[in-house]
Amino acid sequence: MGRIWGVIDKKYAQWRKLSSGDYVLFYATKPVSGVIGYGVVRTKFRQDKPLWPREVEEGKVIWPYRFEFDVEYCLPQSEWEKRKVTSKYIAHAARGGFQQIKEEEARKIISELVPTERVTIKPIEQPSLHDQVKNMPLEVGKLQGFIAENEYPMDVGKLDVVWRRVERGVPTYAFEVHVGGDIYHAVSKLKHAHDLWNSNIFLITTGENIEKAHEILSGVFHEIRGKIRIIKVEEINELLKRKKAYKDLEAQLSIS
Repeated sequence: MGRIWGVIDKKYAQWRKLSSGDYVLFYATKPVSGVIGYGVVRTKFRQDKPLWPREVEEGKVIWPYRFEFDVEYCLPQSEWEKRKVTSKYIAHAARGGFQQIKEEEARKIISELVPTERVTIKPIEQPSLHDQVKNMPLEVGKLQGFIAENEYPMDVGKLDVVWRRVERGVPTYAFEVHVGGDIYHAVSKLKHAHDLWNSNIFLITTGENIEKAHEILSGVFHEIRGKIRIIKVEEINELLKRKKAYKDLEAQLSIS
């Protein structure tokens, strides 16, 4: 299950360097001082809505630059004192808070931390083209302040990506990615989302599949022909780049 961490404005430069697949070390300061676990970054995003209890209580965002990660390994608290990993290098780095460290040092720490039979830092599998494209509207939604989710369940399958305005709300926007396979099934799920929730529906596909999409929208799916929007993969990628650049500029000028 993914976890979310966030950093303050002053750590924007470090956060910007973060990429999917990077390793993060968990450094405890109390009741012990040392590395007690590590995880792998899945995605990063900037958000302007309070998430953690302190932010909610104060009614403002304190840690806007966030990233989602999976916990790969963490020591039980009862073993922190005995098995924590530390060194002069990592202790000095930890005093600066969230920041990048040398890869060779990180690998050395992980190899000392994890039991011998589990010491394997597996390379992160490259996501499929479908998953790479699916991540684009997901990130755009988060940048725009929506509750953006992938693999959203419905009674005829799962929608690739949805954006919701509120936690308990229905999808305001629904996206299906088609870069191969059955385009009929993708459009069918979008029609169902429109019928159920009156969602704004989008098909993201490659240039060579646009003609096929228009063909089926002129036939069995003619009811949604004027409702669905077809976006090329290159277009959603360009939108994401521009959104990130815009948010980066806002942050640099401190006007976000």
